[in-house]
Amino acid sequence: MTAPDDSYKKEFDAQLTRRVLRYVQPYLKLVIGGIVLALLISLASPVFALIQRHAIDSFLTPLALQRGGNVDALYRGLTMTALLFAGLKVLQFGLQYAFALAIGYLGQNVLRDIRADVFSKLQRLQLSYFDQNPVGRLITRVTSDVDAINQFITNGLVSLIQSSFIIVVYVVIMLSVNWRLALISFTVLPVLYFATNFFRTKLRDAFRDTRTHQATVNSKLNENITGMLTVQLFGRERRSALDFDHSNRALLTANENSVHWFSLFMPVVAVLGQVAVALILFFASRQILGVNVDANGALQTGVVAGAITVGTLFAFIQLSQQLFQPIQDLADVFNTLQAAMASSERIFGVLDTEEEIADKPDAKTLPNFEGRVDFEQVWFAYDQTVTAETPDSDSRWILRGIDLHIQPGESVALVGATGAGKTSVTALVSRFYDVQRGAVKVDGENVRDLAQHDLRKHVGVVLQEVFLFAGTIESNLTLNNEEIPHERVVEACKYVGVHDYILSLENGYQTEVRERGATLSTGQKQLLAFARALIQNPDILLVLDEATANVDTETELRIQQALIKVMYGRTSVIIAHRLSTIEHCDRIVVMKKGRVVEQGSHSELLEQGGYYARLHRLQYSQADAAD
Repeated sequence: MTAPDDSYKKEFDAQLTRRVLRYVQPYLKLVIGGIVLALLISLASPVFALIQRHAIDSFLTPLALQRGGNVDALYRGLTMTALLFAGLKVLQFGLQYAFALAIGYLGQNVLRDIRADVFSKLQRLQLSYFDQNPVGRLITRVTSDVDAINQFITNGLVSLIQSSFIIVVYVVIMLSVNWRLALISFTVLPVLYFATNFFRTKLRDAFRDTRTHQATVNSKLNENITGMLTVQLFGRERRSALDFDHSNRALLTANENSVHWFSLFMPVVAVLGQVAVALILFFASRQILGVNVDANGALQTGVVAGAITVGTLFAFIQLSQQLFQPIQDLADVFNTLQAAMASSERIFGVLDTEEEIADKPDAKTLPNFEGRVDFEQVWFAYDQTVTAETPDSDSRWILRGIDLHIQPGESVALVGATGAGKTSVTALVSRFYDVQRGAVKVDGENVRDLAQHDLRKHVGVVLQEVFLFAGTIESNLTLNNEEIPHERVVEACKYVGVHDYILSLENGYQTEVRERGATLSTGQKQLLAFARALIQNPDILLVLDEATANVDTETELRIQQALIKVMYGRTSVIIAHRLSTIEHCDRIVVMKKGRVVEQGSHSELLEQGGYYARLHRLQYSQADAAD
């Protein structure tokens, strides 16, 4: 087996970094300001070591008195030096505050932009993508993964820019102070380079595993919270806890692995820094001012040619330690960088996902829709691996050669057993999926050629599973569309018979709805869903997907009465388990195993005595038995 190409991994890192940095481009002023501030901080930092060197050599050693100075003069000089030191520290504080502020604003703006792009991308992706990806995993992309990039920009980028400048400045100053000692201290840098590359690879893999297992934990958590009723109903608390614990322990192992490598990395950098200091002390020990060794090994006092002063040695040790501090900070940046790279892979994986249901560049918008719907030899499967060339006998086909033509203003009901393909028909009219063979047309135009937004704004949909957002009842009815007047909301609610119920609430239409409408009954949520569809005032279609399946008889009667009014003049497609709700439809289409087997009015189909008649007898006999 061929070994993996590390150069590709490095190139891929660079590509990811470039893509992240594209989000930085709109904020060049903050970037330039941050770079200028980082440069000033870098120039100011080593000055403190030089000031300390001056203070020691000029005011704190016996040599200072030998030069003719007096105690008062030395004291005044030392005081001025201390004030200068303190003043520069205050200046450094201001520069670092301004730098951190600029980079922080930069990171937060980039965070907002990436999160907005990911959310916008998710809004455009086809429903099949969400069928294949758990909600918790997608939430991780928008939260934890994006936050990892933000950490790199706000924390990692701060250290990366600032530390890089500081390292360059320190190297130049160390070489100018004493180039021999500087080269000695630099001998540990090659070791540091190879150690950094080794740990970089290990940390990259560790953080990728951590993000993968974090997404799994989020998915498990979301799944169990959403399905808590089922969990408690069937007593699966212990089993669910064990299942979650398995994923949680996998995340623990991944985190421990990353902690293991990082815990080794930081001490290695720190030890190398101390090794450099030890080398400096060793090679400078014979050059200290005032100490000389003769040929016999006897100590002598006096100035040695080429010797360094105590202040110079002290400053050099300070510079060496301070040089390794930004290097150690850069090592910490690799920790943040690897987390950001692992998260970037996943974020850009979402952003690069192909939009299978996308508008064509020349997508059409029809000024007026009549409401004619045509299914022409439609073959469809939810499995995206199924293609037009897939054999007809393949069991994955949901719709098999459907030919269905609905005239403008006609009300059509779709009936059949579960899995017959009824819901798929309505999903294809709104182009939530694309067919593998044949064509779905509206007013003679293939839905693939129409702009999705233009198509769907004419299609009112009421589903069996009603989703209500957290907010007020009115905001749920209008979907926060401020252009919809309150009068239209009230009119629609009166149509479906939910207006009086809303007024009976303490705050009426401004009553807060909890997440998923937890405080409302199934019938109330269903009526609100009907009102929401009517408020949008669809011009062509009112597609009802088993909307009356979970309501009581009284509520069903009110819905039927409202439907008679709403369906007038509109093309309507209704799916219902209760055949009593569709007896008034112009035409009933009977489906079985993805095919149309019968069509006709309610009375015509009963007279034929076929599949529909058997369904009708079966349902009413069950109702009589229940009574």
